[in-house]
Formats: sequence, structure tokens, C-alpha cells
Amino acid sequence: MATPGFVHLHVHTAYSLLDGAIRLNDLIDTALSMEMPAVAITDHGNMFGVVEFYTKAEKAGLKPIIGCELYVAPGSRLEKSGKKGDNYHLVLLAENLTGYQNLLKLVSKANLEGFYYKPRVDRELLADHAEGLIALSACLHGVVAAHVVADDLKTAEIAAREYGEIFPGRFYLEVQANDLTEQQKVNAALLEMAPRLGLPVVATNDCHYLRPEDARAHDVLLCIQTGKTINTTKRMRFSTDQLFFKSPVQMAAAFPDRPDLLEASLEIANRCQLELPLGEFHFPVFPLENGQTMEAQLQQEARRGLEHRLHQWQLSGAWPMEKIQHYRARMEEELALLCQMGFAGYFLVVADFIRYARKRHIPVGPGRGSAAGSLVACALEITDLDPIAYGLFFERFLNPERKSMPDIDVDFCFERRGEIIDYVARKYGKEHVGQIITFGSMKTRQVIRDVGRALDLPYPEADKIAKLVPDVLKINLRTALEKEPRLREARDADENIREVLTIAAALEGLPRHASTHAAGVVIADKPLWCYLPLYKGNKDEIITQFEMKGVEKVGLIKFDFLGLRTLTVLETAAQIVRRQKDKNFDYRQLPLEDAATFELLRSGNTAGVFQLESSGMREKLVQLRPTCFEDLIALVALYRPGPLESGMVDDFIKRKHGELNVTYELPELEPILKETYGIILYQEQVMQIAGIISGYSMGEADILRRAMGKKEPAVMAAQKERFCSGAVSRGFPLAKAEKLFHLIEKFAGYGFNKSHSAAYAYITYQTAYLKAHYPLEFLAALFTSEINSPTTLTKHIQEAREDGIVLLPPSLNASERDFTVEGSQIRFGLAGVKNVGDNAIKAILEARKKGPFISLGNFLERANQTKVNKKVLESLIQAGALDFLGINRARLFGGVEAALERAQVALKLQAARQMDMFGGLGEADLGEGDDWLPPVPEWDEQEKLAREKEALGIYLSGHPLAKYRQQLQALTDLTIDDLAEKPENGPVLLGGLIVAVKETMTKKGERMAFATLEDQVGSVEVVVFSDLYQRVATLLQSPLIPLLVRGTVSQEEKGPKLIAQDIRPLQTEAEKIPPALHLRLHTTGLDRDLLDRLHEILQRHRGPIPAFLHFISPQAPEQVLALPQHLQIRPSAALRDEVNLLFNYSALDY
Repeated sequence: MATPGFVHLHVHTAYSLLDGAIRLNDLIDTALSMEMPAVAITDHGNMFGVVEFYTKAEKAGLKPIIGCELYVAPGSRLEKSGKKGDNYHLVLLAENLTGYQNLLKLVSKANLEGFYYKPRVDRELLADHAEGLIALSACLHGVVAAHVVADDLKTAEIAAREYGEIFPGRFYLEVQANDLTEQQKVNAALLEMAPRLGLPVVATNDCHYLRPEDARAHDVLLCIQTGKTINTTKRMRFSTDQLFFKSPVQMAAAFPDRPDLLEASLEIANRCQLELPLGEFHFPVFPLENGQTMEAQLQQEARRGLEHRLHQWQLSGAWPMEKIQHYRARMEEELALLCQMGFAGYFLVVADFIRYARKRHIPVGPGRGSAAGSLVACALEITDLDPIAYGLFFERFLNPERKSMPDIDVDFCFERRGEIIDYVARKYGKEHVGQIITFGSMKTRQVIRDVGRALDLPYPEADKIAKLVPDVLKINLRTALEKEPRLREARDADENIREVLTIAAALEGLPRHASTHAAGVVIADKPLWCYLPLYKGNKDEIITQFEMKGVEKVGLIKFDFLGLRTLTVLETAAQIVRRQKDKNFDYRQLPLEDAATFELLRSGNTAGVFQLESSGMREKLVQLRPTCFEDLIALVALYRPGPLESGMVDDFIKRKHGELNVTYELPELEPILKETYGIILYQEQVMQIAGIISGYSMGEADILRRAMGKKEPAVMAAQKERFCSGAVSRGFPLAKAEKLFHLIEKFAGYGFNKSHSAAYAYITYQTAYLKAHYPLEFLAALFTSEINSPTTLTKHIQEAREDGIVLLPPSLNASERDFTVEGSQIRFGLAGVKNVGDNAIKAILEARKKGPFISLGNFLERANQTKVNKKVLESLIQAGALDFLGINRARLFGGVEAALERAQVALKLQAARQMDMFGGLGEADLGEGDDWLPPVPEWDEQEKLAREKEALGIYLSGHPLAKYRQQLQALTDLTIDDLAEKPENGPVLLGGLIVAVKETMTKKGERMAFATLEDQVGSVEVVVFSDLYQRVATLLQSPLIPLLVRGTVSQEEKGPKLIAQDIRPLQTEAEKIPPALHLRLHTTGLDRDLLDRLHEILQRHRGPIPAFLHFISPQAPEQVLALPQHLQIRPSAALRDEVNLLFNYSALDY
């Protein structure tokens, strides 16, 4: 018997977020295995996966049917009222390109105009955009089915007739076989109704998962979506396990007497003849005047810009004409290629919005990525770095031998990036501009926790299993089980954990949520919904429903607008410098060989310096001892996992300092590799080598570079043949050519884009220059940039204090909005005080123009009290902003309400011109004193600091741990800020205060806790399991007692956590610290080598405890040497063991 024909027309893929569980690849493979000629995608209210589905199905030889299950408002889509579920479903399928374009508009307008809990259309929209669309009446939530279920057959028929009129000859009643009683009732009614109304009927299955056995995983997915567990009684659930991708045989068995219902699905599939126009570019139209072409405009602007750049570059000395002509020739070559490839408009658009940013004083980066290799980009001030001076190639940016879209990424001030997006929206039309969507996926560790929570597994158990997944990039559960025996053991030993892992494997990698891409912006020549569906972001921004690759496939041009905090710091610092020291200061025009800057870099004092803040980077910086800008470019390129793990970084450093010989395979390589000491570090060097040795054009060389990155064997074999034959034809020995190719291939895995490295090294240099020459201005700007990030701000302040910088508290009489420089000190800004918004700050600064405030009453009478309210005033007092009055904070705080009342009375009397009672409130008498304030004793130090932290987010005038600093240095070797760099499950010992405790119960009914530990630079969550919690519960409830916490670090998506193994009072352990350490060394056998090795050990264990060397000789009195302060050490068992192992006797004991 022949297999019945059938096509699934109602399918929810994983892009029906946290509802559909069908992966696109699996969907296509399954449809092909069932010999279906086509399959549809109909996700809920969106078209997220359409382009990916279309291209994959086409490639597999399966006909893709593009559709969507829309939400239809019961009335107007513009009416935002009613309950959450007040909408109906309707499946639409694109019959042709017109239908597809109408579907784009419907889905876009549902999101932009009709969103109310869900994106909704209404009958008006459907009628306006019905052409080319086939409609199905949908599931039990369809308007026809819903009224049948409600026993309102009359209304059901009216709705069916209406849809039949909107979609004449293209509306099908939809029957399903899902074993639901309500569905059977609906099926019977629809089959009876159809011939009377002259409407066709089709069978579907509303597929949400592929196989029957996936129903359990799908139920868990719904729990994750709704935040419920499977044991929650009233929750969203499907009361059937039949919503899987049934075979044609199974569908025929479900409708044994109605083969026509299956045949209708084939009829619909045959009617759908859609071919998407992919691969055509749709450039934004740059507005021109006087009939000018975009090519002519680009040439004019670029040539003018180059002459301006040449003038700037020659300020320090004239160039020979030959060099100038070389630049002009390169410019003409690039212009010719850009115009030939049709990219003139693209460059004009980019140059225009960058010009706008500069005019508005919005900081713009010097370049990013391969665009720094374009001289045209530099001439148009899209980039700031001279590409010829630093050996950067245009072909690395845009290859004339392989046409692809140019990709210019631009960094802007992170606070004002939105202004640029607003500008392009105004210039090209709001409907022509949008941001790009991105999807967060269910990553391995997180999906284990999510599934565990949904299955009611106690969090500590699920967390423990999740942490067994190795901390490896892009790992999946299958690989984790192969690599980690403890994970396999847990799975095999516990049925609950086995189920968690089984379901987690089924859900792993599914898209979890949609969000706005951090950088991507698209600008089109027509309204965006002509090309793709639109979506509304969390901040009401318009975003595309296709992610980056989909946007490119439909031919739209993306621009990356990135927000970079460092640019804000640079501009803010420069403004302070120009205001207070040098009105002509320009950080875009710095000498790149400044001695003070390189001295700072060599010292490793690079806190706050772009890209050089981590302890690992500082260590390499000190070892490298950079002497030129090229060293900085190299370091930025080198400090990545590949080069670090391979030893390439250490090799580079040794070669720089002459500790390793620099050699070249061929003399011709020396000019290319000299700046990197014979190491192939940059992708551009690979291109140069291919050109010099094998005669590659730069376009060909770029193809070689790409091939090496992808490592496709067939492509690499062809490239090897090309490289070697080219080298031989140019007179090089074959053996040398083959050896060189293998060398290039080896280093290509670590090769970095020099254009990007050079551009970002320039930002690094700019920040280092500012810190070297204007440290106070730089730090004030840095602090301001982190004013709303207390943890990071605390870290920067701590590092500044270690450099001797004094930070003054906020003051109503001295502070501005941001951090400012006062002489040789920095003043805290009012914007850093919680509850004090911009309106309050403006009111304070406006009132202060008449002179300093002399009392609390005087301040309140002059400031606008609608903006400076009770909450604002209390925060200012707790922050210390009124300390200049000489009245303790507790007393000021206690008088806030009375002070506000008195000020109100004064203002009312003033308005009524009853000034005589107050002796006048003019300039001569600015208000009475504050003697009337209640006599309240000052808060103790602990409370004062706690309130200060509450108001500022940080401790400023002191720290509860300050008096324990030496003890903490002696007993611990890291701070909370260092945890992020520790390996997974690595042992740590931290000291600090417990500032919060959340107790919970395990599945066994035992108490455990999540505590927050805080030290002088940050805070971290500490997981305290039940065995330990029983012993330390009382200790954790004592916030004034500093503690030592020993445990292991858990590196998680949201930052590190600490799994506690032991918790003790700091004082208990501090009592064991000796006042000094004494190392007793026997002079017999003692030599320089042993002392050098001892020195290395002591360097690794530096701390606050003085150390003494006792030299014991049988022939002479004992000699004692006090070690210098920089060799004070931190006592530990590890130190003791290392020292005693070195000398093979007990040299150190305490």
C-alpha cells in the first residue's frame, strides 16, 4: 500500500521561544526521512527563524513553506485592554512573494502597533494585507474553534465566513488529531460546517516537538517559560502528548475516513510557490545635491581629507615628494576599487554619521577592525591611524577578488551612542533604520539548573551537577559527559539526576530569549518591513526579527555602532584638562613616542588604562618593557588564550630582550617580521609573506588568510600547491617553500588582525598618556564613568589611594555633578549619591550660584524643595555632603523633617511678603543657624560607615576592614576582585564581612545558606551547605565580625561564586600570626644558587610580616640579616614547606 501524501503546515520550531522545541536541522531531516515534499514554519507571532529555515531547507532539497501563527485581537489592535489571553490564533502561509511581503508587514505591525501581552493584528490589518496569503483557522485558540468550544456555533460560523471573505478561496478550516475532547468536538463541528459554508478543510497537528518521547521535555520547557515546576497545580500545560511531528501514516490513521484532509495539505504546499530574493544588496540612499553622483562625492571628500591628513602628519617635518605621491597613489587605488564595487554610498553614510558625532562632541574611536587598513577611511576621518605607516592593508578590509560587504565597526561614547542611532533614523527615515536582534541560548550549565528547578530538584543539588560541566568554551552536555567522570557517576547513581541530564540534553542550545544586539544597526533604502519582519525591544527600540546573518542574506547593510566606555573617559578627562590646564589639548594628536607614557607602561601601573588592567596583562607588560608603539600593538595581539598557552608570548618577550636569537627562514622575511622579532603574529604578515615569496596579489593573499582561519583540508591543499609553485617560480627552493608554508599554517591559528590591534593599541596609548601626564584629571573622568557601578568604582578608588591620590567626600559647597579635580585632590561628584538625580543636582548648583550654603536652613530655603526632597536630603547627609557645617551627621539626619517644615513655612511667608519676622531673607542675611537641631549623639563608626555606603554604594571615609588590613594580608593571598581570574574549582582563602544571609531548606529538610561576603574591593556570594552551616550559622549572623572563608571558586555566567568549606573568625587565625618570621640557614653547603632560589620563593609569598635570615655556622657566631621591606612575607604552610624542601631541613618553623 502506497504511503499517503502529507505535509505539516502548522509547526512550532525552537523560535517559538520556550514553547516550541523543534530544532530546524532536526525538522528538515525528519521531514525528508518521512518523504515529505515540503514542510512549513509557523512560529507564534514571529518570523525569527524564517531565513535560516528557508536556506537550510532549500539546500537539503526540501520545499520550505513560510508562515506564522498570528495573534488576532478580539477588536482593534490599537485597543490595549482586557486580560492576558484575550486574543485568537490564525495561521498564515505565504503563497508567493506578494504574500510573503504582506506577512512581513502583518508581523511587523503586530509588534510595533498591536503589542499587548502578545504581538496582535486585527481584522482591519488582515483585510489590508491578505493578498498572496493562505489562512488556516488554527488550533483550539482560533476564533472559530474557540466559539465552538464555547457552544456558540452561530458566532463560529460568522467568524469563518468573515475569514472566507478576507481570504477568498484561501481560507481553510483546520482539524487536528491530538486526543483532546475539545478538539474532537471542534473537528466534528468544522467538518459539518465546511460544506455548508463552501470552505475547504485541512488536517494539521500543531507540532511543538518532534517525537512522542519529547513530550516530557516539552512540558519542562513550558515550566521554564512560566517559572513554575512540574508539581505546580495551576500552571500552563498541554493536556496531550500528541503534538509531535507525526508521519503521513500516523496522520492517515488519525483520519482514516478522510484522505481528502491530508490531500488538502499537499494542495496547499503546491500552491505555495515562494522564492525569496536573497543576496541582493539594498544600500541606503545617501542624499546628494546638484545631481552629484555618490562616486564623485566620495572622491571629492576623500582627496580633500587626504590633503588635510598629509598637512597634519608633516607638522613635525616635511616629507619627501615621493612619499606623498605614494599616499596619493594608494588613495586613488582604493577609490577606484570602492567605486567599482559600488560601495561609495556606504563610505559616505559612515563618514556622515561620524562627522555628526564629532560636531556634537560625541567621542568617536580611532578605528576598529580591518577598516583601519583603509586610507580612504582615514582621509574621511572614519579612522585616525595612518595605515601605511603601520603596514595595514586595504585588502585585509575589502578584497577586490572576493566581493563581500564592507564592514566598518565604529566605537562611540557609550553614554551617547543612542544619539547617533537617532540621527540616522532622522536622516534616512525612522522606518528605514533599526537595530538587530540577537538570541540568548540555553547554555549547558544554565539548562541543567533550569531543568533541575522545573523538576523540583533542590537548587544546591542542581547547582552541584551544573558545576561538574567543564569550563570550556562552547561545550555541550555530550562532551561534558565524555570528559568528566564525576558527571557520569552522578548520572548513573541517581535516577533524578539522570532525568535532569536527559531533559537538559533535549533542551540544550534552544534559543531562550530575544534581545537587542549590542552594536548592530541596519539602514535600508526602503522601509525595513519591505525586507524583513520587525520587533520591538525592551526599550521600545525597533529591531529586526532576523539576526545578523539573516539581515545580510536579505541584502541589508549593517553598521556596527559600539559603545565604548573608555572613549567617554578620554573625552571627559580632556575636557577637564582643557578647562584647567591646557585649552588646546587634543588626545587625537599625541606624539607616539612619549617617554613618560612608556615609563608608566613599563612600571605596570596601568589601573584604568584601556586593555591593560588585568593582573595577567600587567605582568606581561612589565616583562615586555615596551619601548615603542609597535610593542604595544604586539602586546594587544599577543594577550589572548592561544598565544599565552602556546608559549608564544614568552618567546616574543625573550626575543625582544635578546635572550633568544631572532632568525628568519629566508632573508626576504626580515623586513616583514623584524618588528615582531621573527614571529608571525599578524594576519597581515601572512599576506605579505605570500606576496613577497609566492607572488600572490594582496587579494589572493587575503583568500589564503581566510583559508588558514577555516582550515578546510581541500582548500588548504590547493593553497599549499599555489604557495609552493609560486615560490619555486620566483627562485626559492621547494623544501624551503614547504617548510615556510607549514610555519605560516602553524602560526595562522594565533594570527591576529593587525589593523584592529593597532587601532585599539592607540586607545590604550591615549589613556596611558593621560594617566602619565594628567593623572588627577584622568582618574576623575574614570571615576565619573563608573559612578553607577559601585564595585568597579571601589576598585579604582582603592588603586588610586595606593598611588597616594586623596579622594574628598561629596560636598554641597564644593562638588559638581561629576568627580572634579581640586588642587592635588579629587572631589566626589553629587551624581554618585544615591537618590540624588539630575534634577536635584541642577537645583543645588543653581542655588549655589548665589554663594556657599552656611546652614541646613539656608540650603533648604534656597534650593527647590520639589526637587530636593526628604529622600534626597537624607542621602546627602549620610554621604557626608553637609559635613562642612561642622554638625554631626546623626544630628542633621534627626532634624530633616523639622528642617523641611521650617523651610516650607519660611517660603510661604516670603511669598506673602512677611519678611520682617525673619529679619529679611535677602543677600544680607542668608538664614539663621542650625542651633535648633535636636541634640543627637553622633553615630558610632560602624553605623556611620554603613550609612555612608548605603548613600554612596561604597565606603569612602573609612572601611570596617581597614584596621584588619595587615592581618588580612598575612592570612589571604587574594581579594574578591581576583576571583574572576581563578580556575574553576580552584582553592581560595578570602577575608571579609558577611553583609547578607539568605537561609533556605534542602530537599532533606536541612538548613543551608547563601551569604554575601564583602572585602575592601568587592563582594561575592558564598554558598554554605548544610554540614558547614550547622557549625557557623551564628557566626554568619554577626556582621561586625570579620571572617576567613576557605573554599573553592565556581565560575558562573553571572560571575564567580565561592563554595565554602570552612569559615572562621579572622581574629582566631590572626592570633597565630607571628610578629616576624625567622629563617635559620646553615652556612655549610649554602651557595648563591640556593639563596637565589630562596629569593624566588619569598617573592611568591610577599606579605606584611618582617623576615630575618639567621646564618648559623659551627665556626662563627650567628649572624642575623633583616630582609628589606619589599621582601616582607605572608606566612603559610605552603611557604614553610617550600623553604624546608629547598634546604632539606627545618629552616622555617612557626
